[in-house]
Amino acid sequence: MQFDDDARLDTSEVKDVRGSRIPGGRATVGGGVIGLIALVLGVLFGVGPEQLGLSSGDEDQPAASASSAAQVNQACRTGADANSRQDCRTVAVVNSLQDYWRGEYTRRGGTYAPASTVLFSQRVNTACGAASSAVGPFYCPGDRQVYLDLGFFEELRTKFGSSGGPFAQAYVVAHEYGHHIQNLMGTLSRSQDGRTGADSNAVRVELQADCYAGVWARHATGTPDESTGRPLLTRLDDADIRDGLDAAAAVGDDRIQERFQGRVTPESWTHGSAEQRQQWFYTGYRTGDMARCNTFR
Repeated sequence: MQFDDDARLDTSEVKDVRGSRIPGGRATVGGGVIGLIALVLGVLFGVGPEQLGLSSGDEDQPAASASSAAQVNQACRTGADANSRQDCRTVAVVNSLQDYWRGEYTRRGGTYAPASTVLFSQRVNTACGAASSAVGPFYCPGDRQVYLDLGFFEELRTKFGSSGGPFAQAYVVAHEYGHHIQNLMGTLSRSQDGRTGADSNAVRVELQADCYAGVWARHATGTPDESTGRPLLTRLDDADIRDGLDAAAAVGDDRIQERFQGRVTPESWTHGSAEQRQQWFYTGYRTGDMARCNTFR
């Protein structure tokens, strides 16, 4: 996975609130055992805390504030920075995703409404409620923002057994932007019927977001960057796609349940099995067609 060294990154699409605090913020999920239980229950790679039953709790904890000085504004200037720094790589992935979806919406006669990404540490307040890093990466439809603690990427490798790699991280971000596309199209709300299980709408929504991530991956190296007219992402090879597929499998409900609770309970699934997640990501990547991502049929 390689970015154009000379491309200019648009840091306005990423808000960096890492390390900032406001007094009196309330967190939804604590660390340690409570956070682990949240992950076992399949809260990973989800939508906003209020849709996950994680709206603000009663425990007073410091939470991240948007008033923090943004590190990415200072450090992430070019594609060369994205090739050498994890946070800058996230900026570049967000730029590439939004370039692609903006163009796809234009091609279809529509107008894309962008979504920013918020980088936070430990805890954050959102329009969907307060959340901690234990929730994992998520999208909040209330403010149309993706929330991400970059420390999750290390946990993806060490706790969940993913092979890791830059594209495994890009897959996570692309999945969340898949939720944004669903929100714009009106399909995201189908996950809110309260049902769980292998055939539930909650699972179908997550698998469709995986498929949309694959669609972007298919087109990423051919999507021109607005600032240069050249693709921001210049190389994506088979090894990268294998890393993405491995990450998708690592966060399958069955893999998580087996790893953390020692048994698989399909009736409680909210995101789909490892095989399903790989299948739908690869469907998007193989076809490059968002119309092939209808997981509700």
